[in-house]
Amino acid sequence: MVSSLNVIDVSGVTPSDSSESLTLPLTFFDLIWYNLHPVERVIFYRLTDATRPFFDSVIVPNLKSSLSSSLSHYLPLAGKLVWDSLDKKPTLVYSQNDAVSFTIAESKAVFSLLTGNKPFPTTELYPLVPELRTTDESASAVSFQVTLFPNQGFCVGVAAHHAVLDGKTTTMFLKSWAYTCKLQQDQTVNAPLPQDLTPIYDRTVIKDPNDIETEVMNHWKSKLEIISDGNVKSLKILPTPEPSPDVVRFTLDLTREDIQTLRERLKRESSASSSPKELRLSTFVVTFSYAFTCLVRARGGDPKRPVGYVFSVDCRSLLDPPIPSNYFGNCLSASFNMKLTAETFMGEEGFLNAARMVSDSVEELDETVAFNIRKIFAAYPSLPPGAQLISASGSTRFGVYGLDFGWGKPERVAIVSIDQGEVISMADGRDGIGGVELGFSLKKHEMDNLIDLLPEGLKI
Repeated sequence: MVSSLNVIDVSGVTPSDSSESLTLPLTFFDLIWYNLHPVERVIFYRLTDATRPFFDSVIVPNLKSSLSSSLSHYLPLAGKLVWDSLDKKPTLVYSQNDAVSFTIAESKAVFSLLTGNKPFPTTELYPLVPELRTTDESASAVSFQVTLFPNQGFCVGVAAHHAVLDGKTTTMFLKSWAYTCKLQQDQTVNAPLPQDLTPIYDRTVIKDPNDIETEVMNHWKSKLEIISDGNVKSLKILPTPEPSPDVVRFTLDLTREDIQTLRERLKRESSASSSPKELRLSTFVVTFSYAFTCLVRARGGDPKRPVGYVFSVDCRSLLDPPIPSNYFGNCLSASFNMKLTAETFMGEEGFLNAARMVSDSVEELDETVAFNIRKIFAAYPSLPPGAQLISASGSTRFGVYGLDFGWGKPERVAIVSIDQGEVISMADGRDGIGGVELGFSLKKHEMDNLIDLLPEGLKI
């Protein structure tokens, strides 16, 4: 197959003000991820004025110069993860003249297909994601790619090392970059970054009273002794299975009215059930429970087969004292329920059963979730072979459709890395009035089943 991508240039972008060096230790929240697959996003912008001359003379220069300015506030992103032979863990180090990889490309792909509401081969997204450079000795923090779709628009591809930043920090940086780029085009000079976009690097706010860090490092050491030829200090990303060529992507846009329809359905079914209980029917609980139920049904098969769910929890507001929302780094744990069977969700009360469980999981969240790493490490090996474990990536609270670089809000935001497992991507709706966007990546026959199932619950 001939690639639809033409790489125009690959260069490095340095922070505009980079006179100082910076070293950041990794916390146990960061170390959980240091060998795992990066988080990959593609942000699409519709722009029929996007000719090659306009792209070369306006879009790319503005994006590069504003990226350079933004990096001066986010120096660690231009740095690398390194692991000194005398240290017991990797460190994030920025040195003067370090740069972020920035790829410029042009694509022959159909923009409307990649941003629309019809399924398409997931491999169509891969050329739009930049490579994140990792070796045994070092790993880049982020890399970027800007790709032109002539007379249709452009996209910004992001590959982010999960040991450096979580979704909240990634979005904070992207908002900072977009803010700077838009101001630059408005010829607003030297406007300070808003406080909520200015990162805090103070690692002392993360407490580790139970020495979880040692437990995390021992966990990885035992893994790497087996899969990295004994090199327990390798910073290479662990290999992941290649997705099947028949995997397709599909995005469901739920309006605020759709979500309210699902919420009212759950209220009716709960009050009419044999064990009525008031549920916490937040947007997340409603939408994740619905997507989870539809995915279990789309798989079909043996009703006794094992299923489970897991979702990330931002611990910033749960810890005491709370971590500032603009803290730079990871502050994630997970809530999970992994010992379920498919039949619980395949009957008439399947959606209600899922909502009850997810509601309980959310209700139980407190500071202790931040320190349950031991339970998480123990849970995954206990999964039976073939178990359907469904997880969520992203958040409906990130505000990704507010990422306006000066050419309007995104047409579509795709989390490409959901292909690494059965993951639902979640984002706030493009409408900006309470909708939610759900992204799926499945083998075609399962996706066909899912697309048939998804509208059913929205009928009044």
